[in-house]
Amino acid sequence: MGITIKGLGYYTPNKILTNFDLEKIVDTSDEWITTRTGIKERRIAEEESLLDMAYNASLMAFEDARLEPKDIDLIILATLTPDLGFPASACLLQAKLGAGKAYAFDVSAACSGFLYGLEIASSMLITGKSKNVLLVGAEKLSQIVDWSDRSTCVLFGDGAGAAVLSLDGDGELLASVMRSDGSYWEILYAEKCGYIKMKGKELFKLAVRSMAEVCEEVIRKVGVSMKDISLVVPHQANIRIMQALAEKLSIPMEKVYSNIQKYGNTSAASIPIALYEARREGRLKRGDLVLLTAMGGGLTWGASLLRF
Repeated sequence: MGITIKGLGYYTPNKILTNFDLEKIVDTSDEWITTRTGIKERRIAEEESLLDMAYNASLMAFEDARLEPKDIDLIILATLTPDLGFPASACLLQAKLGAGKAYAFDVSAACSGFLYGLEIASSMLITGKSKNVLLVGAEKLSQIVDWSDRSTCVLFGDGAGAAVLSLDGDGELLASVMRSDGSYWEILYAEKCGYIKMKGKELFKLAVRSMAEVCEEVIRKVGVSMKDISLVVPHQANIRIMQALAEKLSIPMEKVYSNIQKYGNTSAASIPIALYEARREGRLKRGDLVLLTAMGGGLTWGASLLRF
């Protein structure tokens, strides 16, 4: 018995912003964006709030887990784009869901937020402080993107992913490694009420090296090899980062899940959305070893190895 993902859900807005749409906004092209990022389109929340997206993803996860909001003891919401300064978005989600007995809080670790939340949820479950945890990654990045900055506006999208976690199941969180280094904060940040600022070249190098290192450390902890891994699900930031990571880990790209072409970078939402879609596509099944990894502003990064 270990940490089991009992249910998964996701929500992405209806509005699709394609690369061709962006050609009309900034000096860019579909070829340039696709070649350098792997992104073809992204979803933009026009009517939906962050809370709306998190709520819809959570309902899908509950249905998948065959549980109800009343069964949840803890809600963790990973986001860097809350609807309000306070209270925590997780508290608003708790009220909207009617999860009366759950306590709730947000995690701010940018693109690593879902993995940080997974680590916290694991601790609460193992110590018996919680029985069922709702972990959500949700972002409305379109509200902090400078649509005149072609180096960043092409990258980001909106969406939410959710997972219901429990000790009641056959899955297991085998090991995890979390890291942060605040001395690199200027590489990726947004000032209060400001837009995303990024030093892409520096971030690329750090992301590939750092994610590869924590992936290898997690593998060593468990005593398996990369050949034993069924699927690697990285944060969906850039296809070139994922390709370079695969090369570092000496695995074929066929083992690296990517849906960045449809959604772009959705920060904390990207891993749970990818997990949902990987399972739906038959690329992830019960008993599979799945390796999750991410890097985000902070800088924060980490890796977790699950038996799904």
